[in-house]
Amino acid sequence: MTGADFDFLLIVPAFLAGVLVLSTHVPLGQEVLRRGIIFIDIAIAQIAALGVIAATIFGGDLATWQIQLFAGISAMSGAVFIHWLEQHYASILEALIGLLFILSASGGLLLASFSANSEELLHDLLVGQILWVSNQQLIWVAVLYAPLLLIWFTFNCRERPMLFYFVFSLAITASVQLVGIYLVFASLILPALASQGIVNIKNKFITSYLVGLFGYLSGLVVSMIFDLPTGAITVWTMLCVVLIARPIIKRCLISAYIQ
Repeated sequence: MTGADFDFLLIVPAFLAGVLVLSTHVPLGQEVLRRGIIFIDIAIAQIAALGVIAATIFGGDLATWQIQLFAGISAMSGAVFIHWLEQHYASILEALIGLLFILSASGGLLLASFSANSEELLHDLLVGQILWVSNQQLIWVAVLYAPLLLIWFTFNCRERPMLFYFVFSLAITASVQLVGIYLVFASLILPALASQGIVNIKNKFITSYLVGLFGYLSGLVVSMIFDLPTGAITVWTMLCVVLIARPIIKRCLISAYIQ
């Protein structure tokens, strides 16, 4: 596709999917950085993916909501286990979370070997199919995210670890199947890194959301114009937006400090 042939309407559903994912992942990503458990997102995402693979292969002809339920239970079980590890093995928590990710990923590969379309299944869970997201998917994710955001901004989830893990696991479960594991990790960590050092919470959120939105928009446009894998290129465009934004943010912080 050339620039002249580009139709913005083609990427509207995919961009809305990015907006939905960022709505929950920006505040969750800030908390992940604060807690210093960077790999919890990719570990729980992989556990949710493991649940999807198991439900798809061994569940037979399941309805979409049944697969979502199975994935959600898997993710919440992983979150509860990580919370237990946090209480008993805090000094080596990151190492254990990394191990949990490897075990879940390798377990997923083993399970997928029993499926005739294992390559397609694994590809969809890792990179996602954001360009082909349906209105039905957007609606059910929005319906799920609305109460999760209400819980997050109403209750003090930062001081209630189990509530944090509950919201986190359900949000990750939905977003993995919407945009894939790679974009889930990028959406949580990169906007949060871009806004590091900003003290004002409102400005911190605005900066993170803007970085994430520009990252998604530029990734979708580049993908359509140059016919590149959307999930993969969006990870890179989001990183580029962060690299451009960080020096500007630092200058603004220094100017504010001097004044």
